[in-house]
Amino acid sequence: MRANLFSLLLASILSIGQLAAADQPAPAVAQPAATQTAVFGMGCFWCSQALFEKFDGVDKIVCGYAGGTVPNPTYEQVCTGTTGHAEVVQITFDPAKITYSQLLDIFWDVHDPTTLNAQGDDSGTNYRSLILYANDEQKRLAEDSLKTAQKKFSSAIVTQIAPLKDFYPAEAYHQNYFRNHPDAPYCAFVISPKLQKLEKKAGELPPQVHP
Repeated sequence: MRANLFSLLLASILSIGQLAAADQPAPAVAQPAATQTAVFGMGCFWCSQALFEKFDGVDKIVCGYAGGTVPNPTYEQVCTGTTGHAEVVQITFDPAKITYSQLLDIFWDVHDPTTLNAQGDDSGTNYRSLILYANDEQKRLAEDSLKTAQKKFSSAIVTQIAPLKDFYPAEAYHQNYFRNHPDAPYCAFVISPKLQKLEKKAGELPPQVHP
């Protein structure tokens, strides 16, 4: 009799335990890290897009305008130099594959940050070297990276570091310009040599450059 009562009590306890466990929320499933964005100006945005898209971890690049005061500017307006905007790229990246600091290392390496309002034959404030930060952490990293990068240059870096206020995507024909027009004169004589130089230096730049 006592054994039967013990068995019934044990079964009751187990049943209650199972019900309690069923009421517990399922353990949280780890979510993949959210993507982040970086906004850089390095001269012509066709070239900037073609260079940065070569790196693993870069998910998307949009050519656009930022750093000025005129809302929704056109390419023609920006080219006048009166809007305050520069040609920039908005880079969406996976921080698990490539970090903001690594993007900054690439930024300093693939353009000349010591020429004021110019890159090669492209001149004007719309072609200025520019880092637009989204938060205090990006600002800190950008300022620290400038100090480190300055050691590599004999001339003073003139890159502007400023908060990102608004980003305006450029017209559709500017997006993926090099990919769509590889034989255009600017692409063949300006962008292609920069890409060839980048691929030769791939081992020196983080992370891996992909074809």
